[in-house]
Amino acid sequence: MTMPLKAGLVDANVLVYSINADAPKHSASRGLLESALDGSVSLYVTSQVLCEFYSVVTNKRRVSAPLSSSEAVQTLPSFLQFLPVLPTTAKSVDILASLLRRRPVIGGEVFDLQIVATMKANGVLRIYTFNEADFQSFSELEILVP
Repeated sequence: MTMPLKAGLVDANVLVYSINADAPKHSASRGLLESALDGSVSLYVTSQVLCEFYSVVTNKRRVSAPLSSSEAVQTLPSFLQFLPVLPTTAKSVDILASLLRRRPVIGGEVFDLQIVATMKANGVLRIYTFNEADFQSFSELEILVP
């Protein structure tokens, strides 16, 4: 990575690429996570990000070599050793409601808003993701690609 590392939230796609050595974005994802592991940067996840990770890595339509439920569950504690989970609080729900009033969405689009609400409630305004378009409408966020 050539950018200076800054504290932020790690999106599910970074976690997915980090465990798939064949993925083109594997090296960048691993490098970012290793920086958190060695203490160079503080990175976070949400419970939703972990659920999205689980959903993707166990889905044969999303990955070429899906993990079994057991294998996917076994990966979670390794992430939690160095990626604290931001809590979803009542403040998060209030922020989500505010975001929904400003930006009404339908269906699954609400999940990105929930991530942003949890980030804002916890004072985290950076996200590391390969899905930049999912978060570009949030001017208060700094979107960083690993």
